[in-house]
Amino acid sequence: MQTASNNVCERLCNKSIHEISLLLNIPRSTVSGIITKWMQMEQQQLSHEVVGHIKLQSGVRAC
Repeated sequence: MQTASNNVCERLCNKSIHEISLLLNIPRSTVSGIITKWMQMEQQQLSHEVVGHIKLQSGVRAC
């Protein structure tokens, strides 16, 4: 079963910021800002996962 987010991703993947801007009828700066924030959130999530993994391996309990 495909979710709405999967459909959006499939449609927007491999498109330039300009193409996404045209498809959604929003400014390129908005598209760029959203992508930047998304990438920061992904990086932060990855950092938390790595720290949690290190804590588990060292025997330190997570809060």
